[in-house]
Amino acid sequence: MVKYKRRNVEKAIVMALRDLGGSASRKQIRRTIAENEYDGLIYEEVYYTKKTKTGMYSPFLFDFNFGLKNLQSVGYVEKLKRNQDVVLSDLGRSADLTNYPTEEQQKIIAAYWDKKNTLRAERNNAKKITDADKEEAVDSDDEQDSADNDWKTQLLGQIKRFSPAKFESFSRLLISKMGVSIDKIKGVQLSGDHGIDGFGYFRSDEFRTSRVAIQCKRYTSGAVGESEIRDFKGTMDSFNAEYGIFVTTSYYTDTAKKLQSKVIELLL
Repeated sequence: MVKYKRRNVEKAIVMALRDLGGSASRKQIRRTIAENEYDGLIYEEVYYTKKTKTGMYSPFLFDFNFGLKNLQSVGYVEKLKRNQDVVLSDLGRSADLTNYPTEEQQKIIAAYWDKKNTLRAERNNAKKITDADKEEAVDSDDEQDSADNDWKTQLLGQIKRFSPAKFESFSRLLISKMGVSIDKIKGVQLSGDHGIDGFGYFRSDEFRTSRVAIQCKRYTSGAVGESEIRDFKGTMDSFNAEYGIFVTTSYYTDTAKKLQSKVIELLL
């Protein structure tokens, strides 16, 4: 049986987040690392558990949570919040990971933990929780207001101005949030219209895995018509996909909508 050996997993975390579009739950990140074997980590190592006096323990999760804090300290992920997704910063999306952590980053990480340890000691001596620790312990429960048409129009306008690479990242994130895992072999390809064509899998609660064909089209003008949906159905057939997700920054004609079946999800 393969046993996990303690190690740095921060590169793997960043690689998984990039693949997931820059934002994902801790559970999604862990699964993506295991399935894609990022930075040499294999599935058996990521999900290896050992028995202790108090129960079962995951050595990988210790390094995983420790690594998230380190990535936050060097600015690769945004401030971590309990029970909320981990979000890559702009730096984390673009940084070269070859020499991570650099000597300067190691100093920043060491200073971060020195400060944490000092605060912990002060808290124990005074037997009280500091304001900073209270902030970390409280879940954020902010709710977004319902979007009106003006807000949607502004958002759509911003998305249309995305570069091809940024639109690909946005599309990956959207697909990930829908519960679809991108196939690591077929994956995602940039299409001629600056969108993406892809293939993935959706796992249902009944442990059933369904094949999903994906098309994301970044149109600045014009509509998605009947021919595009027919072509997409052909793509689904070629992949033997049970479901399809078609995303556009434009709109669908009435004939295109009529071609939609219960296995195709049209998103705008």
